[in-house]
Amino acid sequence: MCGLLGMLTAEANAADFQHAVEQALPCMHHRGPDASGTWHDEHAVFGFNRLSIIDLAHSHQPLHWGPEGEPDRYSMTFNGEIYNYIELRETLRKEGYTFHTDGDTETIAVGYHHWGDKVVEHLRGMFAIAIWDTKEQVLFLARDQFGIKPLYFATTPAGTVFSSEKKTILSMAEAIGLDLDLDYRAIEHYVDLQYVPEPESLHEDIRRLESGCFATVRPGENLVQQRYFRPQFNTTPVPKGAEQDLFDRIARALEDSVEKHMRADVTVGSFLSGGIDSTAIATLAKRHNPNLLTFTTGFEREGYSEVDVAAESAEAIGVEHIVKIVSPEEYATAIPRIMWYLDDPVADPSLVPLYFVAQEARKHVKVVLSGEGADELFGGYTIYKEPLSLAPFEKVPSPLRAGLRRLGAVLPEGMKGKSLLERGTMTMEERYYGNARSFNFEQMQRVIPWASREWDHREVTAPIYAESTHMDPVARMQHLDLFTWMRGDILVKADKINMAHSLELRVPFLDKEVFAVAETIPHELKIAQSTTKYALRKAMEQIVPAHVLHRKKLGFPVPMRHWLAGDELHGWAQDTINESQTEEIFNKPEVLKMLAEHRAGTSDHSRRLWTVLAFMVWHGIFVEKRIDPQIEQRDYPVDL
Repeated sequence: MCGLLGMLTAEANAADFQHAVEQALPCMHHRGPDASGTWHDEHAVFGFNRLSIIDLAHSHQPLHWGPEGEPDRYSMTFNGEIYNYIELRETLRKEGYTFHTDGDTETIAVGYHHWGDKVVEHLRGMFAIAIWDTKEQVLFLARDQFGIKPLYFATTPAGTVFSSEKKTILSMAEAIGLDLDLDYRAIEHYVDLQYVPEPESLHEDIRRLESGCFATVRPGENLVQQRYFRPQFNTTPVPKGAEQDLFDRIARALEDSVEKHMRADVTVGSFLSGGIDSTAIATLAKRHNPNLLTFTTGFEREGYSEVDVAAESAEAIGVEHIVKIVSPEEYATAIPRIMWYLDDPVADPSLVPLYFVAQEARKHVKVVLSGEGADELFGGYTIYKEPLSLAPFEKVPSPLRAGLRRLGAVLPEGMKGKSLLERGTMTMEERYYGNARSFNFEQMQRVIPWASREWDHREVTAPIYAESTHMDPVARMQHLDLFTWMRGDILVKADKINMAHSLELRVPFLDKEVFAVAETIPHELKIAQSTTKYALRKAMEQIVPAHVLHRKKLGFPVPMRHWLAGDELHGWAQDTINESQTEEIFNKPEVLKMLAEHRAGTSDHSRRLWTVLAFMVWHGIFVEKRIDPQIEQRDYPVDL
């Protein structure tokens, strides 16, 4: 694990930028407090901050490797973990290669020499990779299939800079001649979706390499991106009587994934929220670490905590359990720090409890497992039931459906049946754009009057939907979520918030071998018997405690609706709006009106307000430079 930062110069003057890289590295000290350094040749300069997980004494980066006769041909830096590196090393040894370290970084370099850009198809793990080939004069960049690890880049006349964190590129802006104009299209996408969709960032000239893609760039040229991962969800029913075989394959794949994800030279713990996903991971992890520590978080307000259920699960599987309760005061105080770590805002209130449980976990372990990805792979969101409930509309003749749609449009807001009529007469492309749906276009125009219909969510979702026309409706929703909600919200907070505490998060569900089984599940075994994730639940019957198997998903809910209406956060929200210098972006009087309506109880604007408030805090830090997030560099024991 590390925070990587580098630059490929347009001219052979990399030494001129080494100091800028050195000055930027402390911005992401949290990603790798165990070691730091830089290297350069004529064209490339690499910097790294290392969090030592495997091969603690060796595998320092940048790593240099070359075949016989070409010593140090490749220089590379890499953020992530390759869980099948031991098996890959054996494969490559049989091809005649020798290794000088015991870690996974060298395995990637050797694999790149042997397989070229197809090395990514052999890697089982999470990764952002940069390899400079001095012979071919080409820089190779790559991200894992699902986008677990981030990789930002920007190209100017001086060259192409790339990094694990956007803030390091921002800090180099003057040195590389980078404009820092905001991207208004990305701002509208953020307000619409509550996260910034890939490949965008809120700065026009800083982009992200997309999940499941690799790219090449030569000195003085633009980056060329290529997709290598295209998920295909099965639409063929499982033969009658073969269901149990599928359930067994799911269980074996997940057990193997957890075993591989436990590979580390440091202590590995697990988050435990009380639902089937995290409980399955923790139960399997205990088989490899009998002294497994588990962690959860919650609030004192009734109905907004899974602490009791998580404790019950911990007792049932026999693990030690550590709880962090978050107060409203702690919540408000942490928001600026969290927005700084995120690089771009994510309007997900669960970021804050995750921040505190990660902080608590880092006192005890260096790596934690978590259950992210199970819902997207196995059909876990309640909204995935919607195609079944709307199926009768498919039998209605088109002219009658058009009439029903017009009727739904004129019914008063909140009237029973209005939403059903509207959604039932829409196409999937119109009605579903992910799990975060707070603003309709009219509501959005209240707060950003310049909003354009051309820039709404369909600009993001249409190209993704075009790839799934052959899939069933549930699979199409899963496919869309893989490329929007999961990589824009779920995995951003998983990476950024845990790395804020130098804590490595591993997600065994998001494993290529687990996905290979999950994508074969037909829709009737995802949503079945009035439950979601049916196949996963059946697969886990012999693993997960019975009281968890069919429990409704809760996650890390936050009492935001109550806090923004009450004394806990209303004053903070009002001050944030009044002090924000975002008049060119937001209609602040309308935002204050929404806050007043929310406090009066006439409308629940909590998610819409949180979307605006998160952006205003971000803007105060990165644009106005008015808010000091008060970031402290912390160091931890290397071998915890």
